[in-house]
Amino acid sequence: MKEVIGDVERWRQAGQRVAVARVVGVEGSGPRDPGATMVVNERGEVAGSVSGGCVEGAVVTEALDAMASNRARRCTFGYSDDEAFAVGLTCGGTVHLLVDPNLPSVYEELRDALAADRPVALATVVDLAEPETKETAVALGASMLVGADGEVHGSLGNAALDDVVRRDAAGALASGLSATRHYGSCGEARQEDVSVFVEVFAPLPRLVIFGAVDFTAALTRVGKVLGYHVVVCDARPVFATRTRFPMADEVVVDRPERYLAKVGSSLGPRDAICVLTHDPKFDVPAIVAAVTTDVGYLGAMGSRRTHADRVARLREAGVDDEGLARVMAPIGLDIGARTPEETAVAICAEIIARRTGKAAPSLRDADGPIHRPQPAAVADAGLPG
Repeated sequence: MKEVIGDVERWRQAGQRVAVARVVGVEGSGPRDPGATMVVNERGEVAGSVSGGCVEGAVVTEALDAMASNRARRCTFGYSDDEAFAVGLTCGGTVHLLVDPNLPSVYEELRDALAADRPVALATVVDLAEPETKETAVALGASMLVGADGEVHGSLGNAALDDVVRRDAAGALASGLSATRHYGSCGEARQEDVSVFVEVFAPLPRLVIFGAVDFTAALTRVGKVLGYHVVVCDARPVFATRTRFPMADEVVVDRPERYLAKVGSSLGPRDAICVLTHDPKFDVPAIVAAVTTDVGYLGAMGSRRTHADRVARLREAGVDDEGLARVMAPIGLDIGARTPEETAVAICAEIIARRTGKAAPSLRDADGPIHRPQPAAVADAGLPG
């Protein structure tokens, strides 16, 4: 929703009515994740995307029809074996959309929260087993906004359902994960009368890099591409400069343990710490401080010999086996990376794999040299290994 708010505001100021189509479920291979949004004004003008182009034309038709009837509708688009180029997803997946002829009832509160970068969760009724009744008053498209501070705007139409969804939305905010949940019409568990999509709008995850070294500049660039708020921290002011790291959101001159004493309690599973210092005076205190946080990824650069020495120092500093197991070192996936840019890709790939729980070959879990000789054919061709 955030990426289309500028268009929505422009159309509203022009007196245009706006419909909203959102991806609320994906089966199989889908081009966009739940939460992807497309808005359509009454003239048929479009902003945003729900499929990368596969079904946008059909969604515009659905949006205009929804505005004509003034009723929200749930639409499903999937691949057609008989007509590969008909309306459908040639990637083979199925997407479920909620097409609402109006903006969410809590749109203005959502707009203001996003502008202020306040974390909020938008809960929306996206499916009903039975049509709305006077007894339940729960309608397709009903929405409620829940803030991290517990503030609530809007209602799904039933006080008991609101209470349960408010609790679940707070949990979703804490985890940073959007999801569709199912309830009875009054919030009962293990029932599927009402489906509610809880979409989390959280601040960017943070990538904290300790050590203002050559690899840091490359990791900063890749981290920004992946949508991280990147912080570079080094105690040496001659190295930790905005000139050297122009793409970093923050460049901090401080010791790692002092910096984490200030911000460590705010780091969570979506965040990552990378220790690139190669100096026990800095990396040992950094890791000792980092293992006390809830950060989702903690990696440290260095050879196997360097890390073996580091482990001994960490044990002397009081880090136990559980804390040591959190440290991904040598850092990155085992993809044969050599240059700073390749190493940055290997590190970020490992961060993604750890977050998603996908099995991937980490350097930490292998033996032997980190940098293996290149195959002769590759070396002769002058290609990267």
